[in-house]
Amino acid sequence: MDNLIINESQVSGCLLLTMEGVVNLYTSGDFEKKVYSATRDNDTILDLSKVTDISSSGLGILMSAHNDSEDNGHKMYILNPGKFVKKALDSTGFSDVFNIIHSINDI
Repeated sequence: MDNLIINESQVSGCLLLTMEGVVNLYTSGDFEKKVYSATRDNDTILDLSKVTDISSSGLGILMSAHNDSEDNGHKMYILNPGKFVKKALDSTGFSDVFNIIHSINDI
């Protein structure tokens, strides 16, 4: 079974979720809960540099969280998406929608 580790911290006035592993059918429930909870009440940075794969359900969660975040007056940033995440974002056109940053200093 695939695993997803999610760690939470505060940085630059934002909630930082650092993720490691795979976002797929097996892990998307935890991913969804953490991301939705974070983006509802905070400016949020999602560090996806160690995410090795993301399914279409994971991409849908990111899009919904992005929209909810904006609706609630917050920002959501994606920090250093890994190779496979970047490819998925690019192939769907989502890379043009999300605030993708390469450093915390880019905020």
